[in-house]
Amino acid sequence: MQPSRIVVGLEIGTSKVCAIVGEIKGDGLLRILGVGRAVSCGVRKGELLDWATASICVKEALAEAEEKADVEITNVYLAVTGGHIQGFNNRGCVNLPEDSEIDEKDCDDVVISGRDVSIPQQDVILHSILQGYRVDGQGGVQNPLGVFARKFEADFHIIHAAGNRVKNAIRCVKELGIEVDDVVFSGFAASQIVLTRQQKEMGALLIDIGGGVTEYVFYLDGDVKQSGVLAVGGDHLTNDVAIGFRIPTMQAERLKIQEGSATYDGSLAEKVALTDSTGFTMRQIERESLNTILHLRVREIFEMLAQRLERQTSLAEAGAGVFLTGGTSLLKGIQEVAHDVFQLPVHVAPWSDHSGSTSVAGDPTFSVAAGLIKYADAMQPESPQPGFFGGIGQWLRRTIGR
Repeated sequence: MQPSRIVVGLEIGTSKVCAIVGEIKGDGLLRILGVGRAVSCGVRKGELLDWATASICVKEALAEAEEKADVEITNVYLAVTGGHIQGFNNRGCVNLPEDSEIDEKDCDDVVISGRDVSIPQQDVILHSILQGYRVDGQGGVQNPLGVFARKFEADFHIIHAAGNRVKNAIRCVKELGIEVDDVVFSGFAASQIVLTRQQKEMGALLIDIGGGVTEYVFYLDGDVKQSGVLAVGGDHLTNDVAIGFRIPTMQAERLKIQEGSATYDGSLAEKVALTDSTGFTMRQIERESLNTILHLRVREIFEMLAQRLERQTSLAEAGAGVFLTGGTSLLKGIQEVAHDVFQLPVHVAPWSDHSGSTSVAGDPTFSVAAGLIKYADAMQPESPQPGFFGGIGQWLRRTIGR
C-alpha cells in the first residue's frame, strides 16, 4: 500500500476560482482537508483576459484553502479550459523485421510515433493518452512485450491547446510564488472523479457545464475516444434571461437559479415575482417565458454537442449513459432535456470516493478541482513531486519550446 500524499487542485473558472487540498490515502480514497473559493474576475469563457486581476482571486482561494487545511501550499495541479482546446485520435506504427519479438525499444518507438502529430504551430500538447496496442492488425493487446510481430501499432488520444493561453494561466499562479506541477484539461480532470472504471468500460459521456464553457469527454472500452470544449455555458443562459426580461445580469442569475427550469409546460400560466437585491418585488413575469428561454439554450448546447460527437462515434455505444457535472448541471429539468437529445440514461453526477470536509460533499461544481487530485494520484502513485511532466519547467521546454 502506497503512503498518503497531499495534493492541491486549482481551477480558475469563469465564475469561480476553487482550490482543494486533498490527501490521497494508501487505499486510493480522497480525504478533503480544505477548500478555498473566490469569485472569479478577469476570466471569460474559461480563458484569462486579465491575469493580474485573476491572480488576486487565485491568491484569495489558496489562502482560504491553506487556512482550512492547515498546510502551506507550494505546488498545485492546474486545470485549464477554453474553446481553443481540442482532442483527436492518432495511431503510431513501427514495422519490424521478420521473426522479431516486440521489445522495450519497439514500445518506446511506437509511443514516439503515436505522439508525433501535426498541430497548429502555436499549440501545445496537454495530454497524449494511450488507448491501446495493435499487433499485426489485432487490437486489444494489453502487454505486447515478447509478442512476435511485423507491424506494431499504438493508438493515442491527443489533447492540445493554444500555448500562450496555457502560459498565461501558469503565470497567474507562478506570480504568487506557487509552482505548477502539471497542467490538465478540466474535462479530463473531472472525469477522473465523476466516472468509475466500470462506467468508462461500458461507455460514458461526461459533460461538464461551467459558467463560460461546456467540456466533454467520451469514454468507450475504458479509453478516451473524444474530447473538446464548446464555448458556451451557464453564463449564456443568464445572459439570455437578462436580455429577455431586460434586467441586470445579477438579477437574471438569481432568477435562473431560484425559479428557472430547463423544461416547460405550454399550459403553465404561473407568475414569478421578479425581486431586487433587497427582496422587493418589482414586477411579475410568466414562468413559462422564463423556462422557455432556458430550455432553448440548454437544448442548443446539447444538440451542438451531439452533432459534434456523432461525426466520429455512435452515441448509442455509451452503455453507462450521460453524466452531467459542473454548476449548470444543477439547473432544474436539465436531465430531461439531455435525455431527450441524447436518448440515453442521464445522471447529474456527484463525485464520490471521498471523506473529510463536507462543505463540498460531492458538489458537481467542484468536480474539476477534486478530479485534479485523483488525476495526480493516478499519474504518480509513487512520487509526490514533481508532476507528470517532471515539473512545469520541463513541460514548457518539451512543449512550448518545441
